[in-house]
Amino acid sequence: MTIIKNNIIYDQQKQLATDIYFPNNTDSNTKILIFWHGGGWFRGSKDALKSIGVSLANAGFMTFIPDYSLAPKNIFPVAHKDAENFVNWLLASDYTDPDDHKNIVQIGASVGGTLAIYLAGKFAFPTVTWSAPVEFSSWMEKHYHVKPSPIAQEEFGLTDRHDINDSFYKYFTLTYTGTADHEVLTKLDARSYDLDQLSSLLMINSADELTPLNSVLDFIDHLAKMDKESQLMVIKGHRHAMDYGKEYLDESIDFLHQIIKRQK
Repeated sequence: MTIIKNNIIYDQQKQLATDIYFPNNTDSNTKILIFWHGGGWFRGSKDALKSIGVSLANAGFMTFIPDYSLAPKNIFPVAHKDAENFVNWLLASDYTDPDDHKNIVQIGASVGGTLAIYLAGKFAFPTVTWSAPVEFSSWMEKHYHVKPSPIAQEEFGLTDRHDINDSFYKYFTLTYTGTADHEVLTKLDARSYDLDQLSSLLMINSADELTPLNSVLDFIDHLAKMDKESQLMVIKGHRHAMDYGKEYLDESIDFLHQIIKRQK
């Protein structure tokens, strides 16, 4: 059975916690995986991800699933800084050895994937994202007429899936930034992150979903111009992040294992 430690505090001041899932056989070769939950930076929790944590532990990863501060009480860049603080806590904790930096990998779902990209640029962790939004500033300029809502179908009577997605995209973006100021939105764009240390990245996205595929392609092109290693897997349909995540968990794990093996 997987051993689980719940609610291990990593930020005493904010009382932010992580759950930890230990594989059956933990030794010096055990790899560490951080899973970042989604939810548009305004909802979501580690508590809904027990089955993911167990699956990752069964795949041989000591798995950490942290919470982070949520909007609108906490606006950009608070969640990003919480994620960075978690990594610094982890590296200094009893759960890692001094040379474990090279043993850490990540998976991030939706905006959890955006946070994972931010951290990958700083810490060089091999990373998989599921439907990570990466573009906000130019998207907002192109969708100035869209009314934001987390429930656009009920609130505005929208029936077209794309219109509903656009309304939600604008809602969670503005809820996290707390402003439509272009300068702030640009700082939230993934291409604005410090990506100097980015190593290996696999992005998984549906062909027609909440996260615009053209924005992901633009980001992949941006990484290529930086001579950074990235892969994009486009799956058919319109599911977003956790809607398909469990079905592509094996592909995500295989990618991370290959990178780990290559780095030895």
